[in-house]
Amino acid sequence: MATVAEILRSKIGSEVYRVAPTDSVLHALRMMADKEVGALMVLDGEKIAGIFTERDYARKVALEGRSSGDTPVSEIMTRAVRFVHPEQTTEECMALMTEHRLRHLPVVDGERLVGLVSIGDLVKQVISQQQFVIAQMEQYITGGW
Repeated sequence: MATVAEILRSKIGSEVYRVAPTDSVLHALRMMADKEVGALMVLDGEKIAGIFTERDYARKVALEGRSSGDTPVSEIMTRAVRFVHPEQTTEECMALMTEHRLRHLPVVDGERLVGLVSIGDLVKQVISQQQFVIAQMEQYITGGW
């Protein structure tokens, strides 16, 4: 199994997009659309304050009839952030995501935010590993070694 550190190294454009708790939801949505991402980290200075996701918007702004321009991210972000460490495996991440119904996991090394992995990143890694194993088995079966 690959580790989170390996996934982060393989990601193109692994920048973690972030907003401040005082930023408006509209600002956060524009950033998500511009960067084509489904989640933003909410940082108060360098400290993780929460995570803002499409799900937060749908459930806490759209369904409640709030104004995106007038609502600060801090009012609707998810505060209880689940995270992983670089040495954890894709299997551990997928189990955590499945158990808690998450699509994004921040990666923390010590106290520092170092990345963000999505369910898509994990699926891509698993598929890559499976393709490698299949190719190895084909080589073995056909005597290509």
